[in-house]
Amino acid sequence: MVSTSKIKSVDFYRKIPRDLTEASLSGAGLSIIAALSMIFLFGMELNNYLAVSTSTSVIVDRSADGDFLRLDFNISFPSLSCEFASVDVSDVLGTNRLNVTKTIRKFSIDSNMRPTGSEFHVGEVLSLINHGDETGEEVVEDSVPLTGRNFDTFTHQFPILVVNFYAPWCYWCNLLKPSWEKAAKQIKERYDPEMDGRVILAKVDCTQEGDLCRRNHIQGYPSIRIFRKGSDLKDDNAHHDHESYYGDRDTESLVKMVVSVVEPIHLEPHNLALEDKSDNSSRTLKKAPSTGGCRIEGYIRVKKVPGNLMVSARSGSHSFDSSQMNMSHVVNHLSFGQRIMPQKFSELKRLSPYLGLSHDRLDGRPFINQRDLGPNVTIEHYLQIVKTEVVKSNGQALVEAYEYTAHSSVAHSYYLPVAKFHFELSPMQVLITENSKSFSHFITNVCAIIGGVFTVAGILDSILHHSMTLMKKIELGKNF
Repeated sequence: MVSTSKIKSVDFYRKIPRDLTEASLSGAGLSIIAALSMIFLFGMELNNYLAVSTSTSVIVDRSADGDFLRLDFNISFPSLSCEFASVDVSDVLGTNRLNVTKTIRKFSIDSNMRPTGSEFHVGEVLSLINHGDETGEEVVEDSVPLTGRNFDTFTHQFPILVVNFYAPWCYWCNLLKPSWEKAAKQIKERYDPEMDGRVILAKVDCTQEGDLCRRNHIQGYPSIRIFRKGSDLKDDNAHHDHESYYGDRDTESLVKMVVSVVEPIHLEPHNLALEDKSDNSSRTLKKAPSTGGCRIEGYIRVKKVPGNLMVSARSGSHSFDSSQMNMSHVVNHLSFGQRIMPQKFSELKRLSPYLGLSHDRLDGRPFINQRDLGPNVTIEHYLQIVKTEVVKSNGQALVEAYEYTAHSSVAHSYYLPVAKFHFELSPMQVLITENSKSFSHFITNVCAIIGGVFTVAGILDSILHHSMTLMKKIELGKNF
């Protein structure tokens, strides 16, 4: 059996009897400083261990073939009517979707971007409008031409005023003209303006009466509007709310529409609100926009290939004067991918302080054409998108964000001007990986701190002690 004395011989920490040691004031001071240093360095090491470190790398985008990307937007157009505003999507693979409506909402706004009512619904619009077969006949004009001077007089004189806002150069207006004049004649015979006085059909040439057409927010030709006198008067302006007609344009359909809005006057003479019309006419009569602007909001899903989001005036049965179209807009919001709440972004700042700075770069930016650029101006935005993915050390994805750069320009167009957003995704993506830290590495560093501080303090104490001893010997005149 090994004796106790042999075991004691391998003791690395041999003890000196207490009565052989001497305490000093300098040693006590160094001990306090050493203890404080250990506590401070331990706190620094603990904070470093608890802090999250990341590594950033650039890799090829790992998106699968056929993946879609969500595009959220909210854009205000102060000079584009919701009646004709169309959102179109296309890409390099041949996708071409016109007038997307399923995930899009429109709200009428005034020139100061303020909403003027509830969501705008254009309702059911016929894709193929019947213009009748009267185009080859001689036209006898029975509708009343209106101007800015007599327009208000007629709106106050007749309970129902049906007006065709047209332009002589317009193809669709020329198709409508024979049917319109025939319908005006039949309505005049059926409801004599002198004897009956309930309705009259009129027309406005928008090339001659531009101010009048702008006042009624006419942007497409022809626009057939029904003005009602009575309960639809606005509060103080004495301007009538009015409806737009979207149905067939042959003589029979026009006459039926007029009859449907005139007949209820006998039944309810004091109630001419917009709801007083038959079920048949309600399909083709919808409340006209009360202002000339539109806020378009919603989202679309696009393929992860270069493509375009375009907003323009579009109709299969109206003509537009490109010189009068103004595609000025304010981008309230535009982002790609799933929307990430601000609280989530603030939590991710500990991983990447720059994450989220460019996911909505265009938000709040106005792009206004004050007519100093001339007519037919298309406003284009070129967006380059980079995917950023944050993953934990175990491979679990924390967030997937899409950030983009934006460059904007204006260009004169030979066709109808548009607001165009061209987007292109980078083939590379940024990968931010959270790095885990070893607990054993933390313990090793703590031991190194304690041992290092203790050793350094011991060396300093020895130097200080010997220096003070030497100074005392010199004072006593002793040699050594």
